Amino acid sequence: MQSGQIMVGAHEGVYVIKLVGDVRLNLCTSFDTFIDKMFAHDDFSDVVFDLHGAQGVDSTTLGLMAKVAIRALERGCQKPLALSADAGIRHLLDAMGFDALIEISDEQRAYGAEPRPLKCSTPDECAAREKVLEAHRVLMSMNEQNAETFRDLVHTLERECDPVGKPSARMH
Repeated sequence: MQSGQIMVGAHEGVYVIKLVGDVRLNLCTSFDTFIDKMFAHDDFSDVVFDLHGAQGVDSTTLGLMAKVAIRALERGCQKPLALSADAGIRHLLDAMGFDALIEISDEQRAYGAEPRPLKCSTPDECAAREKVLEAHRVLMSMNEQNAETFRDLVHTLERECDPVGKPSARMH
């Protein structure tokens, strides 16, 4: 499987996030930084996830996609659009309950933005753990099935972040 890459672009307030190859948590801190910058722009109006080039998307990346969708909806935007013709990825999105947050389509679309590779730095272990926790908490908030699926992982990561067993003060 091709190692993952995230490509991003914007045109007239529409942001395109193109996932290519096998997108994993090693890209999560850079992706999260981009998300914050994207929402800081006054012209933000919509987001498109182009998954046509994705071969795999891990749960941390899915959690960050959900975070984008939730923040967009909170801003009064329409549901973000996810484009994928891959049956496995579409099944994953459906199984996780993404239909509540995003529109899913298998069509190819042209968009005014020309996505360019997101500059990704390797996160340190602590930063990566924080992003994994945040992403999985978002997934858990989507529905009861996700809550059940990720509960043990989140509790384990919380204990690793704070050896006493209590979530650290930085946790939400």
